[in-house]
Amino acid sequence: MKVTGVPAIAGAYLFEPTPYADERGFFCRTFDADVLRSVGLDPNAFVQHSLSRSVRGVLRGLHLRSGAGEAKLVRCSYGRVFDVVVDLRPDSPTYRGRAFFELSGDTQASVYVPAGCAHGFQALTGTADVSYRIDRPHDPAEDVTIAFDDPELAIPWPLPATSMSERDRKAPSLAEALSQEER
Repeated sequence: MKVTGVPAIAGAYLFEPTPYADERGFFCRTFDADVLRSVGLDPNAFVQHSLSRSVRGVLRGLHLRSGAGEAKLVRCSYGRVFDVVVDLRPDSPTYRGRAFFELSGDTQASVYVPAGCAHGFQALTGTADVSYRIDRPHDPAEDVTIAFDDPELAIPWPLPATSMSERDRKAPSLAEALSQEER
């Protein structure tokens, strides 16, 4: 498994497994505790695993958690997604940095999203399954959402957003979300 630091987001990593393919399909390891430890991450910190299924054009995000935040290990297990990470940690050397990835079921690559970073994605295929390992149990009272189309972030979403949750549709701008966090 190859591990690469993400220059635009301090503490973020891209994990790219090595698939073994033959006439039956492929096999690969998508999670390896020793590989996580090699970059200073605690593999036992992940306490919940969730899965979302989206259809082409669905946009989910930008989401993060208030308080202590939430670290995530995100992987597209089926289909393809345009994945986005935004560093919103004021003390980070990459504060307000943005990173974009195409995650797919073909590569099974995972992105580690540090706590304090916003995350979102858009499904690029008819069906896209995204799995998340998170380091804290979900508490909806700590959810923070930022407008996907905030001009300050200027995220180059590849498709028109065909569908999103009510919460995502009504999300405040980055400036509004940050000012609410400071209160």
